[in-house]
Amino acid sequence: MKEYFEGIGKVEYEGPETDNPFAFRHYDPAEKVGRRTMEQHLRFSVVYWHTMKGGGIDPFGPSPVYDRPWETSRDPMEAAEDTMRAAFEFFTKLGVPFWAFHDRDISPEGDSLKETNERLDRMVKLAASLQRETGVKLLWGTSNCFSNARFTHGAGTNPDPHVFAWAGAQIKKCMECTQALGGANYVFWGGREGYSNLLNTDLKQEQEQMARLLRMAADYKKEIGFRGTLLVEPKPKEPTKHQYDYDAATVLGFLRAHDLLDDFKLNLEANHATLAGHTFEHDLTVAAAEGRLGSIDANRGDLLLGWDTDQFPTDLYGTTYAMMVILRQGGLRTGGVNFDAKVRRGSFDVEDLFHAHIGGMDAFARGLKTAARILEDGVVGDFVKGRYAGWRRGIGRKILRGEATLADMEAYVHEHGEAARVSGREEWLENVINSYL
Repeated sequence: MKEYFEGIGKVEYEGPETDNPFAFRHYDPAEKVGRRTMEQHLRFSVVYWHTMKGGGIDPFGPSPVYDRPWETSRDPMEAAEDTMRAAFEFFTKLGVPFWAFHDRDISPEGDSLKETNERLDRMVKLAASLQRETGVKLLWGTSNCFSNARFTHGAGTNPDPHVFAWAGAQIKKCMECTQALGGANYVFWGGREGYSNLLNTDLKQEQEQMARLLRMAADYKKEIGFRGTLLVEPKPKEPTKHQYDYDAATVLGFLRAHDLLDDFKLNLEANHATLAGHTFEHDLTVAAAEGRLGSIDANRGDLLLGWDTDQFPTDLYGTTYAMMVILRQGGLRTGGVNFDAKVRRGSFDVEDLFHAHIGGMDAFARGLKTAARILEDGVVGDFVKGRYAGWRRGIGRKILRGEATLADMEAYVHEHGEAARVSGREEWLENVINSYL
């Protein structure tokens, strides 16, 4: 069998002192952090689209610049099979337990839905064989309902029901493929589910359509007996001016308003959170507070650029804060740390794919260990608990139980006078975090 990453062997843990660029310094899959191993905590996944299909394009360079040895065949299906084999070589050499795909990543469209589905079946059969051979599992599948010209005005939110039907048919097939591959989740990312101009948009109608599509999917999950988790991935903008799935709070409100909250959890991406004007840990906390944090896309943006750069996560503060939220909620369960990230346009050698993923995996391993120490020591947690202590007794407890009235508030202030001011100790808390890093 052809080797696509020649000269690169299995990436192993060698410790912080190693000078081997193809080794982990901090990610040791077997090392226990608390009761679980790093591999069990982090559940790393490689994405198919950026890693295997990305060409290094950006808004000012639409032409691919990467020279990928798995994309040389002129036969689209032969090229797809070569890419699939190269992908599983990469997964196994990197040592990740999971992968993720869009339907159009692994299989090109045909001239009809029938031909497209037949091609997809062929690729799913190959993927299933490679999963059995390597032991790599599918974290999640999803449908690309945004690239084809038919989705110019959206998929589930399109003003034409014919296009809506295309989206529904595509999602149906991809859910079946995800189930066939034993996928742990299925993700909905509305790449064009928003508006560019309110002058030509019925916002209420489009949101009702989107809710109807999600309801169809939730019903079909039950019909086929798919046991995975359904996830919605928020994104605030790009390419539309305003996405209906703007951020975690918006999606939770949308799901609640349309009686879908029990059927879906959230897949949150760091770069999407920052594009919405939040930190990653903010969106994670919003979802976790509702018990709806299902999985994460691990990347970062460039704060000097206003678009989705999808860079690999290397900021240790970011990975530490993210893992603090994830550990507090007891882990990601069926989800994982999915590298929805791409190498830079100038990093065009195949070995750059290894350097990028190794760096991201080490950064999350350090974030995991640091977060675990912070939570175990309890300094931050004790401070927060003490800050809200008044709500566990007296008038605070009465308020939270719904037993107090505005008249009770008035009486309490008359009796106790002015409230004392207490410092939030923000700088001290940041110093505490620095002491761990």
